[in-house]
Amino acid sequence: MATNRIAERCRVFKQYKEDVKERGKPFYPYAMFHDTLMSLVVVVVIIGLAIVWKWTTPGHHTGTGAGWLGKTLDIPADSGTFNFVPRPDWYFYFLFYLLRVFKWPNTVFLGTIGIPTLCLMLLLAIPFLDVRMERRILRRPVALIASVLVVFSMGYLTWLGATAKEPLGSEILGHVPAWSVTEGFATNKPAIDGAKLFAVSGCLTCHTYLSDGGHQLGAPVLTAEGAKNKGVAFEIAHLKCPACVNRGSPMPSFSGLGDTRLQQIAAFLVASKGPVKH
Repeated sequence: MATNRIAERCRVFKQYKEDVKERGKPFYPYAMFHDTLMSLVVVVVIIGLAIVWKWTTPGHHTGTGAGWLGKTLDIPADSGTFNFVPRPDWYFYFLFYLLRVFKWPNTVFLGTIGIPTLCLMLLLAIPFLDVRMERRILRRPVALIASVLVVFSMGYLTWLGATAKEPLGSEILGHVPAWSVTEGFATNKPAIDGAKLFAVSGCLTCHTYLSDGGHQLGAPVLTAEGAKNKGVAFEIAHLKCPACVNRGSPMPSFSGLGDTRLQQIAAFLVASKGPVKH
């Protein structure tokens, strides 16, 4: 069986060579020349656009103003912003949305490594599994259906990832009065100010507080953080450099919020000892 398959491949390859000599052109130098020429055109266009972008911008030496293709530099990033929601590049949106489907910690491995790796292995294996000479797509139903399903699923997940809504700080901000009553810090102004900062600073993207927020990357529930008696100094140090306090922590640094804001958030966390009994 294997011998017949090898003989068939040799026959097809020999026929291909004869057809190239009679009707076609060899890859080298013809196709290689066309590819090289087209690559050169693309590079020249990119360089040309970069020159136009640079030298049509007023004040291009300082990065101010906008030219034909936009500004060369934007305003400096605000490290203390409350409104920025980090997102991946658009071509990773399908993986970004998979993380919403597969929750930490039990199933996140499937969404980040398991499914993408399995799909890649199947893609690499296709040429070795399907060795038929048939090229008409309608006579290859398995390949056709698999291709359509892959394109559709990736496109659908990309659309879901692009349109996914994050919890708005302004909406969660309205929950602060209820938090203060439930947790018993309604008369603690620094804690209330810290709760407002906590609601709009993106903390609830990963953490959970009472019934709000998510539980991503193993982030702990902070409803009763104050009951652990860690103190304000510890909370501030942790907010400034999480990985320094808890080695290997994936939590980003919030040092850009400034000492005053960090003091308020720490006061809120220390005051959060769990729902009080009325």
